[in-house]
Amino acid sequence: MEADSSVPDTERHWLIAALPRAARPFGLLARFDRPIGWWLLFWPCAWSVALAGGAVGRWDLLLWLLLGAISMRGAGCVYNDIVDRDLDRKVERTRSRPLASGRVSLRAAWVWLALLCLIGLIVLLQLRWEAQLVALGSLLLVAAYPFMKRITWWPQAWLGLVFSWGALVGWVAITGEPSPPMAWLYAGAVFWVIGYDTIYALQDIEDDALAGVKSTARRLGRHARSGVALFYGLALACWCLAVWQIRPQWLGLAALLPAALHLAWQVATLRPDDGDEALAKFRSNREAGLLVALACLVVGATA
Repeated sequence: MEADSSVPDTERHWLIAALPRAARPFGLLARFDRPIGWWLLFWPCAWSVALAGGAVGRWDLLLWLLLGAISMRGAGCVYNDIVDRDLDRKVERTRSRPLASGRVSLRAAWVWLALLCLIGLIVLLQLRWEAQLVALGSLLLVAAYPFMKRITWWPQAWLGLVFSWGALVGWVAITGEPSPPMAWLYAGAVFWVIGYDTIYALQDIEDDALAGVKSTARRLGRHARSGVALFYGLALACWCLAVWQIRPQWLGLAALLPAALHLAWQVATLRPDDGDEALAKFRSNREAGLLVALACLVVGATA
């Protein structure tokens, strides 16, 4: 199945091609062609489970959280497209989306959203009750997110609050209660999301300006790369504090060095005026998330 040239950030792969033709628009609506989204949602979950020392003993929890990330990221995308269907028709990169283009009806999109949420509910029931309450606490943030680009220059900050929530859920699922390391891990994830989503938004600066959509990329303008560097630096500082509270040794902080080098490489080689380059740097955060997960695994297992 060839990539659709009208959707330049697609990673259409065998999963979409394997679906029946009638089901493919629904797979695209849930962004199954772009697995980067569910990896970015999953990594904070994995970090907290690993840093809390549960990655080995609760490997099954990691699989449940991955399924939850896939289903709820899909649900979030469907909901976002329902809210943004009129705006999406005004932006070159998004006008071919299933709802904006009319390939999926509004009613069918709501049914598909309900099915994805049902899978998320099944995952929720696998968690201890304390973690269930934490997970449910994200619903208002998720519901409000699509409207943020209309009212604030910092929708990426709101996305950070949403996409990092798994750090809270994973920690409480293992320990049963919040703690300072969890808070610092979450704060670092929020700054990381602001950084990488600013990079992502660089693709749409011109179309967003025409459509009246706000973003940190537009707000920062020619200072976008410096802004991303600042957000990544704050993320690393918070992660260091989280690790230090688990293992107060310099060797523990060294575990974050590969992730720090990767983020530094992103900033140093980022060309804000090159959309394809920005997309490649955004996608590379899949590897950045993995490097942080490995650091948390090492520290959590040896604490």
